[in-house]
Amino acid sequence: MKLGDYLEQDLVIPELASADKAGALGELVAPLGKRFPEIDTDAAYRVLLEREGLGTTGIGDGIAIPHGKLDTLERIVVVAGRSIDGVNFDALDFKPCHIFFLVLAPEQVAGMHLRILAHISRILKDESFRKGFMEAASGDELWKLLKNS
Repeated sequence: MKLGDYLEQDLVIPELASADKAGALGELVAPLGKRFPEIDTDAAYRVLLEREGLGTTGIGDGIAIPHGKLDTLERIVVVAGRSIDGVNFDALDFKPCHIFFLVLAPEQVAGMHLRILAHISRILKDESFRKGFMEAASGDELWKLLKNS
């Protein structure tokens, strides 16, 4: 499994502008509407906010992996985002989040959804990957790092 199987270059955001959770989620959802016009981005945003209400997906070490299920999706989609300044995401360690992976899945693919979340968690444990993610000089460089991970 590689991120490039679920992530596309136009779904990589090299610099999020928002400083808060709601704004960051909106920014992460926005490119989905451009890339997949059939996705109801308002519904996706609501699903993510509801999920955050159950407990933060800011897992610590500057990482957040917001995720949810959307019954109108036909396949799993991933969006990657980066915030140099950091986002107040109510993370478990109370620190700002800088690295974001948004995962949306159809209702009926729970097993694959969990495998992708596990894969993302695994690559994010690699300090050199996190360093490369934060130091990538451009969106293209960030995409090159992500597509084969």
